[in-house]
Amino acid sequence: MSTFPSDIEIAQSANLQHIRKIAEKINITDDDLEYYGKYKAKLPLELQSDNPKGKLILVSAMSPTRYGEGKTTMSIGLADGLNYIGKNAIAVLREPSLGPVFGLKGGAAGGGFSQVVPMEDINLHFTGDFSAIEKANNLLSAVIDNNLQNPTHSLNLDPKSIAWKRVMDMNDRSLRQIIIGVGAKANGMMREDGFNITPASEVMAILCLSKDLEDLKVRLGKIYVGKTLDGKAIFARDLKVVGAMAVLLKDALKPNLVQTLDENPAILHGGPFASIAQGTNTVIATKMGLSLGDYVVTEAGFGADLGAEKFFHIKCGQSGLKPDAVVLVATIRAIKHHAGLSAEEFKNENITAVEKGFCNLEKHIENIQKFGINPVVCINAFPDDTPAEYETLKSLCSNKGITAIVSTAFVHGGKGSAELAEKVLEEINSGKANYKPLYQKEDTIEHKILTISKEIYGANSVEFSPKSKAQLKMINDLGFNEFSVCMAKTPASFSDNEKLIGRPTNFDITVREFEIASGAGFIVPLLGDVMRMPGLPAIPNAERIDIDKNGKISGLS
Repeated sequence: MSTFPSDIEIAQSANLQHIRKIAEKINITDDDLEYYGKYKAKLPLELQSDNPKGKLILVSAMSPTRYGEGKTTMSIGLADGLNYIGKNAIAVLREPSLGPVFGLKGGAAGGGFSQVVPMEDINLHFTGDFSAIEKANNLLSAVIDNNLQNPTHSLNLDPKSIAWKRVMDMNDRSLRQIIIGVGAKANGMMREDGFNITPASEVMAILCLSKDLEDLKVRLGKIYVGKTLDGKAIFARDLKVVGAMAVLLKDALKPNLVQTLDENPAILHGGPFASIAQGTNTVIATKMGLSLGDYVVTEAGFGADLGAEKFFHIKCGQSGLKPDAVVLVATIRAIKHHAGLSAEEFKNENITAVEKGFCNLEKHIENIQKFGINPVVCINAFPDDTPAEYETLKSLCSNKGITAIVSTAFVHGGKGSAELAEKVLEEINSGKANYKPLYQKEDTIEHKILTISKEIYGANSVEFSPKSKAQLKMINDLGFNEFSVCMAKTPASFSDNEKLIGRPTNFDITVREFEIASGAGFIVPLLGDVMRMPGLPAIPNAERIDIDKNGKISGLS
């Protein structure tokens, strides 16, 4: 593995099949495809069945580290592994955001021989879905500001109450809080505004939760904008812009078909982050995958305390989907990180550190079990791991009644996940999965937040800032109490303090403020110092990306 070519070299040297050949594997005809070149295509919504028969496998992970645990790589590897053992499986995943591509993480199309391709296209503009979401979001912003200064069509909006923000698919901390309308009167009303990153846009959330075009339009119309000067709530439908937003999103609503390096089908659609949004791909893509294949492997972003929890409470709660199995991705180096070791110390065998750091994975296992499902642990193999460390981790999992399987999908593609695939099938065929949510729709917002904080994070209690208390009263007054909650917090810790690694205890959660996503049907509590517009690291990945005279790209992975 140490002499492996880079992900980008592997992807660029791949013998890609024409997307028509991939479509044929899941009985899609040429007439159904809307081509975006030779290797990408849009799929019509008609391919989505109301009652899909496939089995749904959710892949999540232990709390991530900055070194990357390879959850997407393992998701693709599992889908390839299922195909390797003769099953009809489809990977249904999110689309990458340009923010991480040019920021800290780099690309998000898998790694090694467990990738979706064409990797460069997928990591960059792909089929334009993110651009459409961004434009629809910012169209609403432009119409809001136009209405503020329009004396004949004014809705009498209170500028200080406007909750809608602009978005951009780039990490840019300088846009978190800005002043717009500076200069002459013709430049619009001067007011405070701000940007979120596109994956955090409510339009992204709505696209991911809509079942069809009509549902999309209804949800867009329910977007909360702000209040009039006399206290009346204003929604996007009041600005008569829903039709135009839907027109911008008409193609983005259709899922994208690509392929894995093992030449198996993969559907990529939607891309909300799990740290600051709901973290799952679209309902449409998932149901389409379940309609076209016997098994769908999907993922939920970051650790299971974020992505899996939101998958269960938001995506499953609104769509009726229920997972038939859950896989938790872990790495020996992440276990060592949560034991307090440094990156240099990862290279040395350390059984004691594996035993100590297991507490983080253990909590994630317990959390999944609370939802009525016994997870399978997937150990993503790395060069410095040792057999003794694997056996220790397997034994620790076994003591919890959990099977842990080592996957070498990065090196061997689907063949490297064949054993994992067999175990996941065993879990599905046992019929033991019995998904149940931890809170009910009718519970109060406070109760939902407290339930997640105590049951999933392990917190003692929840504290609400004065600002969040005032916003909570407004949320209740607006009748949004039955919404789900979409917690926005650091993914690095169960707590809202990224420095508390492992399995922290005796801590409290602080809700700083709320954002409302009424069209998406959830409320976003912002915990700690998490921001919905990330910043770039000191040395962003953008400094490593280049293209030569022959068009060969480097530095994306």
